[in-house]
Amino acid sequence: MKLNKQDILEALKTISAPGEGENMVDSGAVTNVVVFGDEVVVDVTIKNPTLQARKKTEVEILKTIHDKVHEKAKIKINLKVDAPATTPKNEIKGKPIPGITNIIAVASGKGGVGKSTVTANLAVSLAKMGFKVGVLDADIYGPSVPIMFDVENERPLAINVDGKSKMKPVESYGIKILSIGFFTKPDQAVIWRGPMASKALNQMIFDAAWGELDMLLIDLPPGTGDIHLSIMQALPITGAVVVSTPQNVALADARKGVAMFQQDSINVPVLGVVENMAYFTPAELPENKYYIFGQSGARNLAEDLNVPFLGEIPLIQSIREAGDVGRPAALQDGTPVERAYIELTKAVVTQLVERNDNLPETEAIKITTMAGCSAIRKKS
Repeated sequence: MKLNKQDILEALKTISAPGEGENMVDSGAVTNVVVFGDEVVVDVTIKNPTLQARKKTEVEILKTIHDKVHEKAKIKINLKVDAPATTPKNEIKGKPIPGITNIIAVASGKGGVGKSTVTANLAVSLAKMGFKVGVLDADIYGPSVPIMFDVENERPLAINVDGKSKMKPVESYGIKILSIGFFTKPDQAVIWRGPMASKALNQMIFDAAWGELDMLLIDLPPGTGDIHLSIMQALPITGAVVVSTPQNVALADARKGVAMFQQDSINVPVLGVVENMAYFTPAELPENKYYIFGQSGARNLAEDLNVPFLGEIPLIQSIREAGDVGRPAALQDGTPVERAYIELTKAVVTQLVERNDNLPETEAIKITTMAGCSAIRKKS
């Protein structure tokens, strides 16, 4: 029997590639058929990259041609896989939280530089400006936000939202807060591997009734590691603020923190660098500045990395005392500390607006003036 290309194509129309609805010919999986006497060469491309799919495709082609065209045909199959591009594992493709307009990660390359203190006071300053603010304490192994807001003995309540049980964040000074510290005892160490920590974070992010927020601040743990990647995979982070002290040891780690967000596979915009504990001013000598940890280190780092410098926060005893008693120092109206945090907050908001102005129209966010204070809203 003389083999005919058209007969072979008609036979192949009776089968489909694994996972595809249309038959192999009409779907374009069969890209070419060549006949040489009793020899047949079939070029086929499938989208399923698994070994099982490849073997199944080859077997079905062989069987179909032998059964429907010629049982002794010599068949050669050239099979290619054209799998759709997959998202890299650490690419930010997280889903947004309904009702939350901006998500800001506050990070530091090194522990002990005052990242949580900056987060708490930034949240308070934003709230004083009229923004609706939430804080997620993602420092799983050293949660300190509950202490700084005087809510370490509080526990989130379960509420019903659209038929689902959700955690209601604890509120303090008008700020909604969730932390792993609410679910552990003060003397209990959190000894978890990465997957357990990531699961706990996902629950606090997606199983919480955050409501409407202009800003959700995420207090990240120090360093660059698993928790950071988990957060950035789970959420589309609007921008990051990196906190450092002026000393070289802290700056070296802050440089790594900035580099993490600027990785091509992560690509979170860095809103800027904050220099905490920039200088010491004694109460009895308010005009004096003593640069205990070095001078302008974080400012120079920001210039070197070509990211914005957001401002300096002085080393003042009242900031530490306010954090220890659970009343952030930015609540102290009319003080140098409050002014420093207000200036920092204005710089963060300014950078946030500039960053959001570059987004597509359907996603962009802008600031409008309402009742004397700024508010962020989505463009229609």
